[in-house]
Amino acid sequence: MFLYALMFLMMIASWIVSARFKNRFNKYGATPLDGGMSGREIAEKMLRDHQIQNVRVISTEGRLTDHYNPMDRTVNLSSEVYNGNSVAAAAVAAHEVGHAVQHATAYSWLQFRSKMVPALSATSRFIPWLLLGGVLTLQVFPQLLMIGVVLFAFTTLFTFVTLPVEFDASRRALVWLDRNNITTSRQHSMAKDALYWAAMTYVVAALSSLATLLYYASMLLTRRD
Repeated sequence: MFLYALMFLMMIASWIVSARFKNRFNKYGATPLDGGMSGREIAEKMLRDHQIQNVRVISTEGRLTDHYNPMDRTVNLSSEVYNGNSVAAAAVAAHEVGHAVQHATAYSWLQFRSKMVPALSATSRFIPWLLLGGVLTLQVFPQLLMIGVVLFAFTTLFTFVTLPVEFDASRRALVWLDRNNITTSRQHSMAKDALYWAAMTYVVAALSSLATLLYYASMLLTRRD
């Protein structure tokens, strides 16, 4: 009963945090940056300031699809951020470049996370089927659920390893924005608030993954008892 309640609470928390983040992004996305720089210009300047010359800043389709790709060394900014000159655009652009700076400086948590990606990509597609099949055959073939739980535990670990990577990228972004006077004192607080709620989406995702892991693991333990 406790695990059911926990998973329900995580669903509610996920909805609240996601709604809060979108609300902050919409609000700060409508707040013009005093300097008038676009997200692309901010990203390119931050890269230059960190003497990173082998990373490109490109526009990508979708909304809130911003990310850094270490494979081809590109900072991918949604058109709203790439062309925008808002506080939200500045915060997101600087955050994604923060990941590029992590890559360039061999940030340990990013390296650890990157090493997990190939294995996660190879197994993630099978995990839902293993868990479903494991639940259906729990009484006759519990080993299937055990395999699913082990692989899902790896996924859960990945979500927790992601946390220091995201928090550190936001820290680097905020320090750079403040140091270079890209944001005023008031706008800096807005950028910090936007990145805080973005980070909270990762925190809730990690806790939700842990709750789901405990749920399936409890099935194995209950079966053994």
